[in-house]
Parts: sequence; structure tokens; C-alpha cells
Amino acid sequence: QVQLVESGGGLVQAGGSLRLSCAASGRTFSSRSMGWFRQAPGKEREFVATINWSGSSTYHADSVKGRFTISRDKAKNTVYLQMNSLKPEDTAVYYCAASALSRSSDNSREYGYWGQGTQVTVSS
Repeated sequence: QVQLVESGGGLVQAGGSLRLSCAASGRTFSSRSMGWFRQAPGKEREFVATINWSGSSTYHADSVKGRFTISRDKAKNTVYLQMNSLKPEDTAVYYCAASALSRSSDNSREYGYWGQGTQVTVSS
């Protein structure tokens, strides 16, 4: 069993930065790939970034590439999403997810555990 708790969301002006954290519990955290997804009002949940079990491989959605960076600290059982140059269109609830697989994936169906979400609001 894996439990995920996100933090770090908030209100920021366009061009600003935030760092989201996802604290995970469970002995199998280090063997799982992790992902960040987001859902804006009236829209479907979309993939943001993923990292494999070792942290050696990451993949970011085109919409955030060059601005967002996913990373993980296995000693702290924590995954991060550093978000720079934020835009109003980045406004959404951001969810951390843990996969049953070790390889990274942008497919939400491969993630069996989800956090409660943290709100990110970017003002223009």
C-alpha cells in the first residue's frame, strides 16, 4: 500500500515559481515510477511529468517542457515538481501518483495510487 500527500501549492503571479512536494509512505516507494498530473476546471486530467524508479529517466509534457522539472529523493520518500515561469494556463489541481511499474509512464491508467491534490493558481 502506498499513501501520497502533496504540498506546496498556492497562488502565484505569472512568471513566478512553485515547488510541489509529494511525500510517500510504503516500503515499495523506491521501486515505483512516479508521476504528476493536473486537472483544470472543466477539463480532463492531463499528464505533466514522470520519473522512473531510480530517477535516471524523466519525461515531461510538451506544455511544461523547459519550465517544469520532476525529481525524487529516495532517502526522503519524496517526489518534487519544480515549476518555473508559471503561466495562467498552468492553473489546476496537481496530483501526485505512484505506478505499479518501475518504468516511467504518461498513461494515468498505469498509476494505482493517487494523492488528494494541491491547488495551483497562477494570476495574470
